[in-house]
Amino acid sequence: MATRIRLKRMGAHKAPFYRVVVSDSRSPRDGRFIEEIGTYNPLTEPATVSINEEKALKWLGTGAKPSDTVRNLFSNAGIMKAFHEQKLQK
Repeated sequence: MATRIRLKRMGAHKAPFYRVVVSDSRSPRDGRFIEEIGTYNPLTEPATVSINEEKALKWLGTGAKPSDTVRNLFSNAGIMKAFHEQKLQK
């Protein structure tokens, strides 16, 4: 099963709020997901990002591919750097 780490849109009309979820790549954007690993709120100034680093590293280690936006969020949070360092230690 190919898994993706991507954003699931929540919130009201013109007031988006996103959950960072791990889902099957074939499922729809707001459809079924495997696990929720964080949240992202672009409306606050600055944007609020809350990600469980331990779960994110676990899923990246098992082969889940992040979407482009999630990859940027992970890079800003330092998760991608930690993942690459963890991969080099093996």
